[in-house]
Amino acid sequence: MGRAFEFRKARKMKRWSKMAKTFTRIGKDIVMAVKDGGPDHETNSRLRQVMQNAKAANMPKDNVLRAIKKASSKETANYEEMSLEGYAMHGIAIFVDCASNNNNRTVADVRSCFSKCDGAMGTNGSLEFIFDRKGVFTLEPDNIKIDIDELEMELIDSGLEELEVDEEAITIYCEYSDFNNIQMKLEKIGIEIINSELQRIPNNFKTINAEQAEKVLKLLDLLEENDDVQQVFHNMKLTDEILKAMDS
Repeated sequence: MGRAFEFRKARKMKRWSKMAKTFTRIGKDIVMAVKDGGPDHETNSRLRQVMQNAKAANMPKDNVLRAIKKASSKETANYEEMSLEGYAMHGIAIFVDCASNNNNRTVADVRSCFSKCDGAMGTNGSLEFIFDRKGVFTLEPDNIKIDIDELEMELIDSGLEELEVDEEAITIYCEYSDFNNIQMKLEKIGIEIINSELQRIPNNFKTINAEQAEKVLKLLDLLEENDDVQQVFHNMKLTDEILKAMDS
């Protein structure tokens, strides 16, 4: 009981600090966007994307502007994007996207996370066959002033692969190479983007039980806590049993 209680308590603490971690990651995205295309969001589509995500995360506008100003300074070091791959227990594949100013430190820290949870790092490219890299855009249904079928037709030539509609959001999927095309098309037809990002979506999922998932979830938490880690993707099927265990 003690170990399970501590595990649940730790997860609650992580949820409380999630917003601060999100702001830190967005801050890094701002630095990379500004270093890549300059501080003017009117001419820097990558910076516009990050600012949209900052707004969706309720990051204060003053924080965003300060981050852009700081990133414009030559004294502010840039971050290098890198991806690391590995397996958790029970054959769960994990893809870790990082932004680092010290690659050796990042690799060592990520390897340590895997080792602590009886996982193992893999070689770069070893998990490419399990994940498809996609652009994912989230739109607010109430902001769409045109018919959904018309929207779909507008986006097909820009690389639209799939459009999902539910009561809470409209989600658009495309190949990662078409990400900028979709972003520019949505902006051109005047549709506000709530959130947009590149995701690694598994093309097959592995099912394990809640007890087996505990150590996998611990590894995911360790990775997400690391300051150099931007996103973590996995192919574990989140069954109702596992979701219940995560919320308990």
